Amino acid sequence: MKLGPVEIEDTFAEAFPMYVSRILITALDEEWCLTAARTATGFASSIIMSPAEAGIERLVPKEKTPDGRPGVLIHIYQRSAPELKFQVIARIGQCVLTCATTAVFDGLPKSKRKIRIGSALAKFGDGFEVEAELDGRKVWRIPVMEGIFVLEDTIGFKKGVAGGNLIILAESFDSGLKAAKAAVDAMKKVEGVVLPFPGGIVRSGSKVGSLKYPKLGATTNHLFCPAIRDKVPDTLVPPDVGCVYEIVINGLSVKAVEKAMGAGILSASKIKGVKKITAANYGGKLGPYKMNLYDAIEKAREMGDTY
Repeated sequence: MKLGPVEIEDTFAEAFPMYVSRILITALDEEWCLTAARTATGFASSIIMSPAEAGIERLVPKEKTPDGRPGVLIHIYQRSAPELKFQVIARIGQCVLTCATTAVFDGLPKSKRKIRIGSALAKFGDGFEVEAELDGRKVWRIPVMEGIFVLEDTIGFKKGVAGGNLIILAESFDSGLKAAKAAVDAMKKVEGVVLPFPGGIVRSGSKVGSLKYPKLGATTNHLFCPAIRDKVPDTLVPPDVGCVYEIVINGLSVKAVEKAMGAGILSASKIKGVKKITAANYGGKLGPYKMNLYDAIEKAREMGDTY
């Protein structure tokens, strides 16, 4: 398939299941919402070495939050429910409770599976904490020097999807970065997904395992490295490509990740200098979800310009 001059390879992104929590942070204004969200989702690009995968989904208007203040949704991902619980408690306790003006609510209120965080974090109140109700939710009111930190007692979680991806091959650094940023901007319009890497863009895509170092679980995806194309007999970098970027997408569902992939393809393919868009897969070694690029494009087109 071609979108204008850009080749879209008939292939699939291979993704895998992880547990995900979705947390709503509210604050005095958007600046403080985003300050807390960025801090709470730090050091969480890839489970390969980070203690979790996490990212910011979107801002939420004050009309749609329990306390009538601006909000932001974040996701936190982990392999197991106990590890996820630890990360949720640690990141809320260290990064949100400490941030000026914030409150925390469940971003998956309909989920049957819950992480009980109130009984742990409320103890910071040293006996002065109080149970209460807000907008039909059980919350804790925890005294802090600024005033009161409001925390919902439980946070929902579910099985999510991690590792959806696109690989953009462009003729130069300038065109490659411009295309990757365009793809990221489009993907951020899709509800239920996050892009865990810095700015949503991966400059150092990896493969499973190593050619030289057996103990390493992941190493550079040498097939897509332009700088060593002459040293790699089976390189996947064409002669007219000088820059390759990957975008990784995590989401609450396969459908959400596929829509984001499609939106990213449609946007990136409009940028002059993009030669090809493909995806990374590992022959079933990584995960059970196989999201075809052509199908993703169709799902995004169904959404129209709203994505």
